[in-house]
Formats: sequence, C-alpha cells, structure tokens
Amino acid sequence: MYLHLGQSVVVPYRDIIGIFDLDNTSFSKRTRRTLEQAERRGQVVNVSEDLPKSFILCQSDQGPPVIYLSQLSTATLRGRAENMSFGSDSLTV
Repeated sequence: MYLHLGQSVVVPYRDIIGIFDLDNTSFSKRTRRTLEQAERRGQVVNVSEDLPKSFILCQSDQGPPVIYLSQLSTATLRGRAENMSFGSDSLTV
C-alpha cells in the first residue's frame, strides 16, 4: 500500500515512520535542528507548492531516512491512510 503525499509523490506505507504537524513540532529546538541537518545532507524532499503543513519521516531498506515536506495537513494524510485497508496495522498521526 502507498500513501499519496501530494504533487504525484507516493511512499510505501511500510516506509513511514511518522507524520508530524510542522507548526506544532517546529517549536522544539531538537526538531528544528533535525530538519536543518537533514536538509544539509540532502534528505529533505519538498512536495509542497505552498507552505508545508506537515512532514513525513520515511526509512526504506535501501538508504538513509528521507523527510518529505507536504502541503497536506496531518488530518488529510491520516484520512487517506485510514481509507486504506491495512488489516491489523494502524497509522497514528
């Protein structure tokens, strides 16, 4: 299963570590520092035409973690994830 993040970008559900609200989490110095470091390492992908509302932390078997910046809210992403049938898996946002 895949989750659509916006701008024709989809990621495998199994690769998603977390979906975070950018406004709420960017108050933390630790989060800002992590995002800045990921940006310097080229691990941030902006899939937003407007100001991003959320970021999605993903880890695949083939490489380093990737952070996607999305214009979609966490509520929208959660709704998309809940509309899929995951069996016993659940996505917490």
